[in-house]
Amino acid sequence: MPTYLYELLDKAGKPTGETFEIVQPMKDVALTKEPKTGKPCRRAIVAPAIAGKWSGDKKDTLSNKNLERLGFTKYERKGKGYMERVAGKAGPKSISTED
Repeated sequence: MPTYLYELLDKAGKPTGETFEIVQPMKDVALTKEPKTGKPCRRAIVAPAIAGKWSGDKKDTLSNKNLERLGFTKYERKGKGYMERVAGKAGPKSISTED
């Protein structure tokens, strides 16, 4: 189960700077109140913790083959404004911002 970061909110709905973490299933709805105090909160948007070559993990977890196995789609830049799908089956084979 993932660990989510929540930020507490003031009465106007703005972040107070206080945060807390909670482990909950992905299928659960995001909390709206801090469980201990009942203060209003919202789930914070944070970068996911993905293992890579820098993590000490011996497997190449970000390889195209592994990403595809896990259901991800990866694009690589092949030219100015042009990207090709190199892993995964979802999405278009290429993306172009040039007309």
